Amino acid sequence: MTIRYIFALTGLFAAFALHAATPGSAPARTGTYYGAKAAEYPAWFKESFLVLRDDVKEAAQANKRVLLLFNQDNCPYCSALVERNLSQREIEATMRKKFDVIAMNIWGDREVVGLDGKSYTEKTYAAALKIQFTPSLLFLDESGGVVLRLNGYVPPPRMQAALDWVAGRMEKKTAFRDFVAEREKDAPRQGSGEMIAQDFFLGNVTDLRRAGPNAKPLAVFFEQKDCPDCEVLHRRVIADPDVKQALAKFDNVRFDMWSRDTITTPDGKRLAVRDWVRELGVNYAPGIVLFNPAGKEVIRWESSFRVFHTLGMFDYVSSGGYQKEPSFQRYLAGVTEHIREQGRDVNIYRYADEPLAMPVRHH
Repeated sequence: MTIRYIFALTGLFAAFALHAATPGSAPARTGTYYGAKAAEYPAWFKESFLVLRDDVKEAAQANKRVLLLFNQDNCPYCSALVERNLSQREIEATMRKKFDVIAMNIWGDREVVGLDGKSYTEKTYAAALKIQFTPSLLFLDESGGVVLRLNGYVPPPRMQAALDWVAGRMEKKTAFRDFVAEREKDAPRQGSGEMIAQDFFLGNVTDLRRAGPNAKPLAVFFEQKDCPDCEVLHRRVIADPDVKQALAKFDNVRFDMWSRDTITTPDGKRLAVRDWVRELGVNYAPGIVLFNPAGKEVIRWESSFRVFHTLGMFDYVSSGGYQKEPSFQRYLAGVTEHIREQGRDVNIYRYADEPLAMPVRHH
């Protein structure tokens, strides 16, 4: 029997349901948690006292910049960063030569003196910076300003591009997304050459303003042609029936992120799509930005997420969970706990075409 996820709001958190439970029955077991994976960070990361202004100053004196890496325990995306990205010679060499890398746990209790001079713990500082995904990478300039932010895992070529752009002080010369596009223009393509048709996208929508008491939240997909990551999103994540069910609660629109077509943004500006993309700071395709029914951005991602997190982000907005819980990670933790209490399994790193349970290896 295929096990499916279906969201239903229960108090603050949404619950994944398999089938309706028998009234009065109790779950026979606590659900299994699949997909977690610990990451072991390199010894060459900086052992910081977490007085970040001092770290920025020390890095500048060494002709380096500071890279803040926000993580959490048992994060499979953090593990992918270590195993797939930091294991590559060019990435490691660039990071060691050009950056002081400081890791912080978004649930940690170490004391931090933030860039604003105020005292925090790791978890309260992560909250103040609105860190919603792990890993999140914040690249700082010599004044402590954030010149680039990567929300979630990105594959090695794009991480190398980020390192080169920041280390080369390119922020005053070219936009990061243009830098990436130029670098990738001659890369081998594995996409179909066209954007994938989906019946949940509204056609020919140019006015994105929200109006009326029955307005739906808005999901804006920024994609492009010849985009292998877009195909993964559509064929291996959105293909999940329950993700499609979650999408039905939104007005869904898609734009070519390089389009010169003029639209009206949710806040009423008249802009070419490509200019709105630049204003939003969307750097990669696919990028998805979710707006509430009032037209205010709630959450976005441009990362390689699987079914669980994608479904979670859509429900976080449509259920109104963001209004009571500003931390998406804490929201997800509540979702996960509720599912498992119901005796249902959770796999946080699964694609739609993969089984919920991990295979058992016999020795």
